[in-house]
Parts: sequence; C-alpha cells; structure tokens
Amino acid sequence: MTAVARPLGRYAPVEGAESDLGSAVAPRPAVGRDRGTRRRARPFLTAAVLLVALLTLCVFSLHLGQYQVPLGDVASSVIGWLGLGDQSATRADGVLWDVRLPRILAGVLVGAGLGTAGAITQGLFGNPLAEPSVVGITAGAGVGAAAATVLGTAATMTVLVPAAAFGAGIVTTLLVWALASMVRGGGTVALVLVGIAVNAVAGAASSLLIFLADSTSREAVVFWQLGSLNGVMWTDVVVAVVLVGAGLVWAFLLAGGLDSLALGERAAAHTGVNLRAFRVQAVLAAALLTAAAVAVAGIIGFVGLIVPHLLRLVVGPRQRYILPLSALGGAVLIAGSDLVARTLVPFVDLPIGALTAVVGGPVFFLLLRARIST
Repeated sequence: MTAVARPLGRYAPVEGAESDLGSAVAPRPAVGRDRGTRRRARPFLTAAVLLVALLTLCVFSLHLGQYQVPLGDVASSVIGWLGLGDQSATRADGVLWDVRLPRILAGVLVGAGLGTAGAITQGLFGNPLAEPSVVGITAGAGVGAAAATVLGTAATMTVLVPAAAFGAGIVTTLLVWALASMVRGGGTVALVLVGIAVNAVAGAASSLLIFLADSTSREAVVFWQLGSLNGVMWTDVVVAVVLVGAGLVWAFLLAGGLDSLALGERAAAHTGVNLRAFRVQAVLAAALLTAAAVAVAGIIGFVGLIVPHLLRLVVGPRQRYILPLSALGGAVLIAGSDLVARTLVPFVDLPIGALTAVVGGPVFFLLLRARIST
C-alpha cells in the first residue's frame, strides 16, 4: 500500500518525529520558525519599549516645568529619599515630592485605567471604535462632578468632586445596563443604543448645571470637563492606586472570556462562558476604571480608543497581551500629554483632554473611514 503524503503546514510534527512508516518527517522550515519566534516575542518587546518610554517621560516630567530642576538634583533627591545619600531638604525636594511626583503618578494610573477600560470595551463590543464613553460612564461621571462643584462648598470640594464623579459613573453604568436588559433581544447593540441616549441626557444635565452655576463654579466645571492633572495631591494618588489597581486586576481576569467572545457569542457559550454574567462583569470593570480616572483627572477622551487599537495592530488580538499593554500604553500617552501640557506654553497649564482630542479626533475619523470602506 502506498502511503499518502501529508503536506507540512501550520500544525506539522516537530523536528525528529517519526511517521507511521518509520521514516523521519522533514522539519519545519527555519524561516517559518523564525517568523513564529518573532511573533511570540513581539508583545514582550512592545512592553519593554513602552516601559522604557514611560520611565523616560517620568524622569523628564520631574526635570521640566516652570521651575526646571536639573537632572542631577532629581537623582540626588531620589537617592536621598532612598536613604542612600544626603537627606537634607532643598527647594527642589518640595517641587519634586509635593507637586510633580503625585501628578506624574496620578497621570500614570489615570492613563492605565483609561487604556485598559478601552481595551475591555472594544473586546466586549467587538468594535475598534468603541470606548468607555459609549456606555455613558464618562458622561455620568461628568454630571456627578458638575453637581458636586455647583452644589458643594469650597471646604468640601476636594473630597466631594472625586466621590461624586466616581459614584455617578458607577450608577450611570448600572442604569444603562438595566435599561439595555429591558430591550427585547438585549445584547451589545441594545447596550450601545441606550448608552448613546444616556450620553445625550447626561450632556444636557451638565449644560444645565453650568448654566445655573455662579461664575466661579462655572469656570471650575468647564475646566474640569476639559481634563487636567493640575492640583493633584497625594490623597488623589491613594484613591487612584486603590480603585485603578482593583480595576486592573479585575480586567486581567477577564482576558480569557474576552478572547472567547472574539470567536462569537455561540462559540463563547460553548467554551463555558456565561455571556450575561460576563458582560455585567466586563461593563462594571470598565466602569470602575473609567470612573476612577475621571474622578482624579476629569474628562479625558480618546485614550481608550487610540491605545488598544494601535496595540492590536502591533501584537495581534489576544486580550492576554492587549489588556496589560493597554495599561502601559495609556500611561505613556497620559504622561506624555501631561508633559506637553505643562511645557508647551510657558507659565500655562493646558488641559490634557484638549490635547488627546487633537490626536484622537483624526485617528477616530481614519478608523471610521476604514470601517465604512470595508
């Protein structure tokens, strides 16, 4: 009997394996092995590049500003803080440890939260145009912060505004999910449609609050809605560490379910994913991350749109890579945007939300055009 030769393809036997007739099977070509090795190494190389970029931006953020601190003084201050050198306080220490470092750390956490929330939303909806604002999280948090600013007092503003923004973001998300569940058929389409309606209502409520506010509160609300890290304190960093940290851990646990969902709802159900419960978890995780970021830095858009999409083009669609890389990428984007916001115009602190919108708007248009053309 003549054996039928089987072509060596993607699932060819490894080198040295024996066929049924006892003859050695030809090894996979070296070119294919090299290409596969490079593909597997790409997420780790990307992570290394993003980490180096983030550390570099953090160092220059400590160095540059209205009061420029020499890099040598930055290094001396850090060494002194670690107890490895002179620990005498200087003017630079006050700028570095009381103003710039909390701002940098808050920016890193805000960017990580927004980038990861965007990756979750895009994976859940299966749409690269999706971002957390689609389900009304950002708009709801904006209403909460605006209400706290208009109705609160100067003494309670520091605590009340972040708390109201976070609480309103979570309540808005739960409301959107409840309304979407009432729509016949449910699913992600209903969630998006209800989110659009809630966004419109939240936008109208914010505008009404701005109209009713006095001049001081009105300026504060408008500035907060533009997004900024100006005035961030260590208490804000602690809040961000707790909330964003919890959200990141939760998000990473959802990676397997998001990968299954990418194969389709029926395939995901066959793999044992409880679709309804999983959607609830994914939406709440995105809500936690986004609301925490908005509570600390105000409304900063397009981070959740740009970062996951670009990373998906580099490393592929697997969520086990996209989620942690989106956290790093979001941190890099916000750290870079904040550095530009502080240094682009002398003695002016530009809103970060405006800078990300300048970049995100054209990117969104290009993605939309590519999606329509296909």
